[in-house]
Amino acid sequence: MALAHYYRILGLRTGASFGDVKLAYRNLARLYHPDTNPGDQLAKEKFIQVTQAYQALVSALPPEALIAQRPTAAAAQAVAKAPPKPSPAPPAPPVEAAELKVSPTPGGSEADQQLKISSFKQLRELFRGQRYPRAVALVEGLAQRFPSDPEIRQWHAITYYRWGHDLLNNGNPTKAEACLKKARRVDPQNRSLRQALHHDFERLERLRQRPMAQTPT
Repeated sequence: MALAHYYRILGLRTGASFGDVKLAYRNLARLYHPDTNPGDQLAKEKFIQVTQAYQALVSALPPEALIAQRPTAAAAQAVAKAPPKPSPAPPAPPVEAAELKVSPTPGGSEADQQLKISSFKQLRELFRGQRYPRAVALVEGLAQRFPSDPEIRQWHAITYYRWGHDLLNNGNPTKAEACLKKARRVDPQNRSLRQALHHDFERLERLRQRPMAQTPT
């Protein structure tokens, strides 16, 4: 499969640096991780896709590109040794490690970074409990405080997507559509998110075209 396809899965332009690939994978893996999305088959499939894309891109990079990324080069080179292949449950970074890798907010202080880390932990717990209104309130506050942080913008959009997806699964298409549209407006350049949204918008369209069941008399 062409490398351009794997870049698109991670929401990147073809030829993006290893650092960009690693950051995009880390963000998407955290948000689609099965532990954060219990019982969500679509999230599981997205997690597998982004993991396979990361493995394929790392394996295609020249050795010098990986060496330049120390101290994480050893882990990346270990992944590169094996060619990408489908896996029903690919390995994921430990949750504890993911918590320590929340990127610094642009121009933020140490207090800002601690707030961001604690907010990510809270967001993860809200996802696990499917408490989406509280998750939205959390990311809305973060987006107002850190308007130039691309990672928080991604969290913001994914949270609306997750809520809309849940509403759609639970038979509330009107509110689901509003949430999905909000997710698209918040992060329109996220190609991976666009693919997931496209899937749900297609489901909404099919629901509109479905004939109304007759009410029993």
